[in-house]
Amino acid sequence: MIELSLLGAVFIGIAVLLVLILFFRIPAFIALLISSITVGFAAGMDPIAAMESVTIGMGGTLGLVATLVGLGAMFGAILEHSGGAQAIANYMTSKLGENRSPLAMMISGFVIAIPVFFDVAFIILVPVVYALQRKTGRSLLAFAIPLLAGLAVTHAFIPPTPGPIAVAEIIEVDLGWVILAGFIAGIPTAIIAGLIFGRYIEKKIHLTAPESDDTEPAEIKFPDARLIMSIIALPILLILANTLVSTEIIQLGDSGLGHFFNTTLAWVGHPFSALIIANLAAWYALGIRRGVSKETLFKITSRSMAPAGTIILLTGAGGAFKQMLVDTGAGEMIAQAMESAGFPIIVFGFLAAMAVRLLQGSATVSMITAAGLVSPLLVTGSFSGLELASIVVAIAAGASTLSHVNDSGFWLVSQYLGMSEKQTFLSWSMMTTLVALSGFLMAVVIYLLA
Repeated sequence: MIELSLLGAVFIGIAVLLVLILFFRIPAFIALLISSITVGFAAGMDPIAAMESVTIGMGGTLGLVATLVGLGAMFGAILEHSGGAQAIANYMTSKLGENRSPLAMMISGFVIAIPVFFDVAFIILVPVVYALQRKTGRSLLAFAIPLLAGLAVTHAFIPPTPGPIAVAEIIEVDLGWVILAGFIAGIPTAIIAGLIFGRYIEKKIHLTAPESDDTEPAEIKFPDARLIMSIIALPILLILANTLVSTEIIQLGDSGLGHFFNTTLAWVGHPFSALIIANLAAWYALGIRRGVSKETLFKITSRSMAPAGTIILLTGAGGAFKQMLVDTGAGEMIAQAMESAGFPIIVFGFLAAMAVRLLQGSATVSMITAAGLVSPLLVTGSFSGLELASIVVAIAAGASTLSHVNDSGFWLVSQYLGMSEKQTFLSWSMMTTLVALSGFLMAVVIYLLA
């Protein structure tokens, strides 16, 4: 009887979340908080204890996430202002040649989405897609789908993008493992959803770029693409190296120089330090050295905090939801039921994220809600860092499923590529579904081999 009431409390909480978002258009942050409190009340918690759980969940989650998302947003804003995204795309297309332009766009999207938000990166690079279409005569989708796949995969799978950072913190897994799993799963996923599907769909839907004006654009001096990619890679490599050394996969020894390198790497490879170093490098190399004033850089980085703030608050509310499941005992009850039924947690995470995504549209809300549901289930088992990271990727994959009319990304892509709703479903929506299925398959492979 108690188990049924706890399970009912969880279902009521999720139903309240969806009703508030879908029908009342309540902001997701408030809806998640109300949903968390609802679970506590429905499970019979004392009202004061329920509010304490919300406080503990918010505070425990935001310590890492707020700092990392803020630093990542500032890093991306400097890169965006410098023209670094266009520099990488131009460099890739020139190096790989016209025949491999789709591959160049996929790689560009994959790299650029690490520091830059998905929608911003797409809007910045759409002119490159237009130019390639006019030059080659192929369908816009030949270049847009690989670009979108690269952007979508990295944005969902690989820190320091906000989504996987949030899920990793709620699930409590080292970011280095998530980076490693994200790359392992992300590369083949981008190839399948971007290059292979892109080659197929361009033959089915021929789109042309909008007419350009006759005025010749002013010559813009972009920063060196290799410098941009080095700065993007810097924090990722530092975090990953620290993870590999701290788990003794790479052994440097415990005395003398080995101890010194261990200590130094633990410091510079901490996500805070790694992103601070990357920000300082970007501030100087992409700002000061190129003649950008300190006042302008300050304004650029300050503006970047607006979208970051929304994600930070959402993540905190997801932490509150997780804490409520822990404190009511609902999470442990669900875990035991799943274990007795032989239902894998990685599948549950994928399906939970997919269900929320299909119903309310936001990938971020889907990831955070699913992470809140999955996290309490992990206390009953012993999982390695790579197993936990594969669960993060599975959740991210579920949250990427079938972008449709309730997702702002659907309309963004439709507008900029000049597609009808049907064409957007057949191209963009199918591509996101391939990202979800391919990413989940790769996550399962990683989980089984870990």
